[in-house]
Amino acid sequence: MAIALPDLPYARNALAPAISEETLDYHYGKHHKAYVDKTNAAIEGTDKANASLEEIIKGAEGGLFNNAAQVWNHSFYWDSMAPGGVAASSTLTGEIDKAFGSMNDFAEQFKTAAAGNFGSGWTWLVKSASGALEIVSTDDAKTPITNGHTALLTVDVWEHAYYIDYRNARPGYMDAFMGLVNWGTVEQRLNA
Repeated sequence: MAIALPDLPYARNALAPAISEETLDYHYGKHHKAYVDKTNAAIEGTDKANASLEEIIKGAEGGLFNNAAQVWNHSFYWDSMAPGGVAASSTLTGEIDKAFGSMNDFAEQFKTAAAGNFGSGWTWLVKSASGALEIVSTDDAKTPITNGHTALLTVDVWEHAYYIDYRNARPGYMDAFMGLVNWGTVEQRLNA
């Protein structure tokens, strides 16, 4: 069973001007696709050929882990956004308020964590194994699914995610990203 490049949940120009069509052409059309292709090449003819993406990630290391985890992380990232964003329900807002003080406080903490995530990686809102909502950052291809967290939201802070549109201004990218968050999807993930 080959790993497939999932369709984007919106047109490639739908996130503009926050994230340009050119960025999606490269980020989704080249980077994400390359991770899918490399994962499929690595599992072909092995005992992982019929495994789910999550099973591959949890049992892999080295290049296979990096490529498979990047497939999962990117798919999760695309689904974390919607054109114009989707507002949080009062229920989700209450959960965020309890954990972080307010939605505004969460946004500032999340943006600060992502802007300060050194090098390449991801910043996540997760539900920890204890049930608490937390902001965590991971390096390179690392993903919360390998340490018992339930991922709820992520932002890609590899330079290819924002360099065309924001050059080296990661904080500007973070401001734009927060306007695209699909809080409906975040809530579905929290309740799943």
